[in-house]
Amino acid sequence: MSDEAYTNDFDDVSDPNPQGDTELAIEGALRPQSLSEFVGQRKVRGQLQLLLDAAHMQGRAPDHILLSGPPGLGKTTLAMIVAHESGRALRLSSGPAIQHAGDLAALLSSLTPGEVLFIDEVHRMARSAEEMLYLAMEDFRIDIMVGKGAGATSVALELSPFTLVGATTRSGLLPNPLRDRFGFTAHLEFYDPSELERVVERSASMLGIEIPGEGRAEIARRSRGTPRIANRLLRRVRDYMLVHDTGGTPEAVHAALELYDVDAIGLDRLDRAVLDALIHRFRGGPVGLNTLAVTVGEEPETIESVVEPYLVRIGFMGRTPRGRIATALAYDHLGVVSPDHAAKLHDL
Repeated sequence: MSDEAYTNDFDDVSDPNPQGDTELAIEGALRPQSLSEFVGQRKVRGQLQLLLDAAHMQGRAPDHILLSGPPGLGKTTLAMIVAHESGRALRLSSGPAIQHAGDLAALLSSLTPGEVLFIDEVHRMARSAEEMLYLAMEDFRIDIMVGKGAGATSVALELSPFTLVGATTRSGLLPNPLRDRFGFTAHLEFYDPSELERVVERSASMLGIEIPGEGRAEIARRSRGTPRIANRLLRRVRDYMLVHDTGGTPEAVHAALELYDVDAIGLDRLDRAVLDALIHRFRGGPVGLNTLAVTVGEEPETIESVVEPYLVRIGFMGRTPRGRIATALAYDHLGVVSPDHAAKLHDL
């Protein structure tokens, strides 16, 4: 994946068939440009504002920043805002794209003074690149080996001062030496429905559509606490309104989301397939991750990183040493009598 191909973490707002430059400009406007426009994450916004203001008053680049949290909460957008409010250029890359120390050396040596370097999924960098990054973050230099064998020598290459903004969905995989070199670490939390309503309201205004309060609340309830999902569902509602020539009524919002298999609490087809397999194929579990993934026809990583976090968070799935289990709440949501409840009825 090239640096240029890496996109905004807050929301990929481009459509596959944009209708001219005006449409692209409107879609791009969904991305907040400043901390004052950024909805939610109040504590993190306050901390970042203080960090940026202090750096500006001292005429220096902001400290290195580590942003952690689930996908879709705004890590890339915050990196863009850091660059914008600092008046600095921004370079975007990703951990999987940096598989050798040479990749990182080429990237760092091309940075201009004060530039903001954003590395998404920073925990997925190659180990050799991580070790090179330690010195770069601390002393703004890297050591490059020239030659091979006994005649090899180390040459120090001075770097322009820069600010690294790292993003990770799995902060526990970051080695301590790398984590300790970030001057500021923030964890992004899932959004409240009221915050997501504000996200939907702002995005709807930018898209030129009107969604009444009840419709915005319906989208927010089904967005799993994630702005990226809220914007994606809003675009599908917009498409439904356009094709069926309806307003943004609660009925239209409901019909659009039902069409795309998003239920009242945000479960989609894959979520329900996992729960259905747990309950009907494995009698509520426990069942191993790989077995569950094969049953629903998905990769184990997809189940673990996309489906499982939300189901665990809302109390529909449990993780045990023996495997995944379905909870009583999952049975209730699918309208199935749980084994415990059935046993009690049998005893009566």
